[in-house]
This record gives sequence, C-alpha cells and structure tokens, in this order.
Amino acid sequence: GYFYSRWNKCIHSSHDLSDIVFIDNYIFNKDVFIQFNSTVGKYVGYTEHGVYNAGKWNSDSGILQSERAQVERYCKHNAEAYQTAIADKS
Repeated sequence: GYFYSRWNKCIHSSHDLSDIVFIDNYIFNKDVFIQFNSTVGKYVGYTEHGVYNAGKWNSDSGILQSERAQVERYCKHNAEAYQTAIADKS
C-alpha cells in the first residue's frame, strides 16, 4: 500500500514569539516530497513530483499568501494560548 500524510508545526524558542516558524510538510511513503517553510517563504520540492508541485504552487500568489498567513493565524494564536495555560499553572 501507499501512505500519504500532511503535517504542519510551529516552532519557536522566544517568549515573545518573534522567532516563530511555520512548517507544512507533504509526505508520501514516509518521505517529505514538498515543504513550505515560513522563513523561506515558498515551497521547496525534494522529489521530481515535489519540485513540479512547488513550481506550480509558488507561482500562485493566493496559495503563498495563505501559507504565509499561517504564522499569525495558526502559530501565534495557538502559541499564545498554550503559553497562557502553562504560565497560569506555574
């Protein structure tokens, strides 16, 4: 069989969230074939299929704008909530 998954994560180390990074991975059979990284600001393909899709998605400003907005919309929003919950417990 074949295995496809997509996962994303937010990484930060500062309390003010100034260094937050959003990463969106597309995985086929346990290998990342395309990735969006907010510090790079575009998709990067790691296989022939990934390079092809990265080229198409990078040429669509709507897709890129949506992915870049995830830092504010998804990462910072959730990180602030987690930090508040953790700080209130200590």
